[in-house]
Amino acid sequence: MKNEASIVDVARAAGVSIATVSNVINGKGRVSATTKQKIERIIGELGYTPNLTARNLKTNRSDLIGLVVPTMQPGRLQDNPFYWDLLAGVEEGARDRRFHIILAGIDERTETFSFVKERRLDGLIVVGTNEGSQAVGRILELGLPTVFIDSYLSDPNLMQVYLEDRNGSYLATNYLIKQGHGRIALLIGDIPLENISYYGVLHERWLGYKDALAEAGIPYDPRTMIKLPTSLEGGYRAADQLIDMDDVTAIFSFSDVSAMGLLKRLRERGKEVPRDYSVIGFDNLFMSEYTSPSLTTIAQDILTKGREAVHLLLDQIDGSPITNRRIAMPVDLIVRQTTGPCRTKS
Repeated sequence: MKNEASIVDVARAAGVSIATVSNVINGKGRVSATTKQKIERIIGELGYTPNLTARNLKTNRSDLIGLVVPTMQPGRLQDNPFYWDLLAGVEEGARDRRFHIILAGIDERTETFSFVKERRLDGLIVVGTNEGSQAVGRILELGLPTVFIDSYLSDPNLMQVYLEDRNGSYLATNYLIKQGHGRIALLIGDIPLENISYYGVLHERWLGYKDALAEAGIPYDPRTMIKLPTSLEGGYRAADQLIDMDDVTAIFSFSDVSAMGLLKRLRERGKEVPRDYSVIGFDNLFMSEYTSPSLTTIAQDILTKGREAVHLLLDQIDGSPITNRRIAMPVDLIVRQTTGPCRTKS
């Protein structure tokens, strides 16, 4: 069996010290670009792989971070491309700093976070939890560096990355109103409306919708709320409820993926978009431009959101100074083909 190359072999072949090779591997110290390229080439030629176990014992770090998504809906992660893009952004940012990701979907009511200690995670990124969640207290008790995404937690000491959700929802609703739509349904997600303040992102978007209505002098009507899961299936089922609503000519979906299911069912029911209904989504997923017709939506940069969160987390782990504990990501209205001027329903 061929002996595995060691760091000594790399240093000898490159004609440098072991410390210089270590600096290149760990991205530390001052090493000239020429020397760095030479060492990296030799590492590849020799097939050298650093002994992570030994290094982690020495540094008391695992170089592993957890991406935690509270969910009680089986299949939620794989069914919503939002999470694919978010994971890609987190993974990209972690890879740049030589960290690796463990993805965990949890039930906030019962999760003990034993996997955090078992895998010796260095930190956590938590997506979409809410004020009052049982999981938040358990996470904080771990004493690990943590960043919360899309969580709207009130504690000013917590590191958070979130979106200008309220403004995004206002932009969508205001645009529909300016197109002449006075009765606008809202596909809000599978939640009890009386407890909406518990659901941070949904609450902010609901408030933005109400802001635009109030500004235009349009009364808020809870009967136009469609409460179905944020999924293709949820959007598909929402179309039948929409068609049964009197005088509604437009619908704003809190996710692109639900809007896509909605478009399919409207087409099956013989309804034309935007002639019969205008439809707006939220997220600007990569496939939103390729629906038929292409989807008008509120755009957010999901990849950058993931990168910002992981950089904030790794700065905590490395002990780097942090000047901004809360990062608010901007939004933009992307007008495509699913919206148009209001016409009388046929």
